[in-house]
Amino acid sequence: WEYLPIALTPTFEDGCFSGSAIVYKDKLFLLYTGFNENGGGENIRQVQCLAESDDGVVFKKHGIVIDGNNLPEGYSLCDFRDPKVWRFNDMFWCAVAGKKVGGKGRILLFKSTDLFKWQFVGDLFGKNCAGEMIECPDYNEELGLLVDCEQFQPSEGNIHLNIHTTRFYTGKIDYNNGKFLENNSGIIDYGFDFYAPQIFAGAPVMIGWLNMWDRNIPSAKYGFAGMLTVPRKVEVIKGELYQTPIVNTGKEQSVKVEKSFTDEVKRGVITIETTSLKSLSLKLRKGENNYTSFSLENGEWVFDRSKSGEQIVGVEKDADSLSGIRRMPFSKGDKTTLTLVLDDYSVEIFENGKSLSATIYPPENANGLELIVDAKSCVYTKKEIKLF
Repeated sequence: WEYLPIALTPTFEDGCFSGSAIVYKDKLFLLYTGFNENGGGENIRQVQCLAESDDGVVFKKHGIVIDGNNLPEGYSLCDFRDPKVWRFNDMFWCAVAGKKVGGKGRILLFKSTDLFKWQFVGDLFGKNCAGEMIECPDYNEELGLLVDCEQFQPSEGNIHLNIHTTRFYTGKIDYNNGKFLENNSGIIDYGFDFYAPQIFAGAPVMIGWLNMWDRNIPSAKYGFAGMLTVPRKVEVIKGELYQTPIVNTGKEQSVKVEKSFTDEVKRGVITIETTSLKSLSLKLRKGENNYTSFSLENGEWVFDRSKSGEQIVGVEKDADSLSGIRRMPFSKGDKTTLTLVLDDYSVEIFENGKSLSATIYPPENANGLELIVDAKSCVYTKKEIKLF
């Protein structure tokens, strides 16, 4: 990677916030949120701005293209951000997170013929979300997949416990009426750390932020500022979201496991293929007093980072969160395949299209792995991650 000059710097605005990009007429256009503090509170103003580039390095800013003049009466001018732009049927479309004054999160749809002049089309769900605000909406027309982040949601048992969660909705947008026709919905990731995913245009590949708001984030002391997930191929099968990690791998080693197995792994891709699985206990990044565990308990997967190393705490006060635990449904069947992508400070776990992602900060030399399994058959494979 080569460090380049800053692409966008504030001019009339106090900050350039997240948005999305699209290629049109051989130019790269960015649609992003301009933020003005304006005294704070209800006086904050968030607007959608446009910039263009011939080379992806130097950008010309065109200023505001969507603001309060494009909003129907009653919608908030201070919570209005994160535009996602795409093209369909010779028209540009843009989903923006918003809310009604005194209300909760909404996703608003706009349309344009030229990226400069925009018209409000509709409020996709026509009702408040369960949380306080929505962020980073994204829509993929080919998949019929809408994703968003919903903040400060009440927990739903063990379905999601993060105070901010990321959801998917399958269905289709009715472009004429500006409504989303929902078939199914659920959470995207069952772990501690997954937020603000976006799907690439032209390829069903998704990347998310591998951290979470309202927690301590230890990464600064380790020399970096947060991280992103591994790229994931996404599919919609019978209304359900399926995710598969995309990793360039090199040398690999496989071994049949009877009951137990030990190894040394700091970073790499681990697959565990079983038939007639009854129980499984996996400890990762083991050291003298540290380990991260993932196990099958009472018909569900249980992830535990309470002994991983650096303690990560947040505003969640439920028993699982205080104990460093997250849970994921177990897909019962004759064959079970676990895929784990390990990096120095993260673990991403995939099983039958579901994912559980979390940051961990173990001691540098804590690289042990221990597997205990009860199954008719079990094959353990370790693959090195090969950088391009």
